Amino acid sequence: MPTAEEVITRKVSQVEPGSFRQTVLLAARRFKSSWAELGKLLQQVRNDASYQDWGYPSFEAYCLSELRIKKQTADKLTRNFGFLEKHEPQVMRTPELAEAAPAFEVVEVLAQAEERGQLSASEYKSIRDSIWNQEKPTSELRRDLVERFPAPEEKVDGGVELKRLWATSKRLAAELHSNRRVPAAIRERADALAADLEELVAAKAEA
Repeated sequence: MPTAEEVITRKVSQVEPGSFRQTVLLAARRFKSSWAELGKLLQQVRNDASYQDWGYPSFEAYCLSELRIKKQTADKLTRNFGFLEKHEPQVMRTPELAEAAPAFEVVEVLAQAEERGQLSASEYKSIRDSIWNQEKPTSELRRDLVERFPAPEEKVDGGVELKRLWATSKRLAAELHSNRRVPAAIRERADALAADLEELVAAKAEA
């Protein structure tokens, strides 16, 4: 089975040389070392709906089929580029933007923090030097930023969690009953646990 890079390389040879479409394909092939370049081009592809001219029904279909990039990744690329374009308009218009841009993982944390309302323009300025003139390893810098701008904890739906536990207890009870080497007393306790959880689920539903 051909790799994503091999597929893209074949596509490059099939489209018009020097065309915008080929430019995007070449950027996708260089994705790992120049994410900002690809983010910029994908933003243009989506905004101009260029994918329709190239025979694709949607931006997602184009990214997945032609570039071998999932929609989630494409969305992150365009969002992260948009973040830098907003805060660094002059820098991001330079030809060297791909080499100059901070690490993708670092920008992703900041873009998410801004979406949550945790990062203001003044706060960005206060950490700008640390991400553009990066002295720490990317993993360490990312960890520092995650600690500074923590994502809120996801709330767990109590009803859903109880149903999951109830289903697990029923499966356990069934397995215990199918194994005759398990003492009857243990099988009975498993049945009682499943029954208790069933009552909790019912009570939660009525509340």
